[in-house]
Amino acid sequence: MASLSDPQVREFLSHGTRTGKLAFVATDGRPVINPVWFILEGDELVFNTGKDTAKGRAIRRDPRVALCVDLEQPPYGYFQVQGTATVSEDPAELLRTATAIAARYMGPDRAEEFGKRNGVPGELVVRVRPTKILGGADMTA
Repeated sequence: MASLSDPQVREFLSHGTRTGKLAFVATDGRPVINPVWFILEGDELVFNTGKDTAKGRAIRRDPRVALCVDLEQPPYGYFQVQGTATVSEDPAELLRTATAIAARYMGPDRAEEFGKRNGVPGELVVRVRPTKILGGADMTA
């Protein structure tokens, strides 16, 4: 089984601006998938979301999630990270993670702008600690 310590997995997940597709369960039992911007920090995937969004409510209710990141052109690939999420509302952590995530997706020139916009009260820092990672970087091999 793959892990976040595997260089191939880390490179795949942190390369460019690939979005994660976060899977969680709605209150009525429906599976739901939403895109998220994320970064890797140590052995965790980190993203921010609103406390009162469907994602935020679902994660606080049941911390089990899955996040899939894929490559949509040859050699096609994906990694699905299944794990357990923890949340924080710490203002300093919100601002720091929102800024780091913005740097990845919006570029360093706009990181501070988006960090200040997204690292505010009412948001959550979500950390996903993997329990299982499936997939591969080259599905055509």
